[in-house]
Amino acid sequence: MKKNKISLPEKRERRISARRILYAMFLTVVMSVYFVQSAAAAETVWEKANEIMKDVYNQIILLSTIAAVVTAAVALLLMNFSKAGRTVDECRMWLKRIVITWVILNGLGFIMAYITPFFADGRWTG
Repeated sequence: MKKNKISLPEKRERRISARRILYAMFLTVVMSVYFVQSAAAAETVWEKANEIMKDVYNQIILLSTIAAVVTAAVALLLMNFSKAGRTVDECRMWLKRIVITWVILNGLGFIMAYITPFFADGRWTG
């Protein structure tokens, strides 16, 4: 009985061509430039936080103005078309609350935009 020998594939020498090395170097340089941000364009954490806070505040002001106009319109309509004195008094109280809240929210924006720059770095700069 003959045993069949299973031949293992012969190891071939693997050559690394110069083209592959140059291509890998090219890809490394291109990808490193692609993933690295410019230091001149980078912002500090505080500048980014300030920008985000201003954006959020502007959205709050936008929504509060729309809500104030709608609720004030409903209160004025109820006040004009109601025959009950109690409803008219409650509508006046709601109008007063709406106006006060809206003025406070916009006053905070005024303080942040125009007053706080005078106190930059903890010193009076005016």
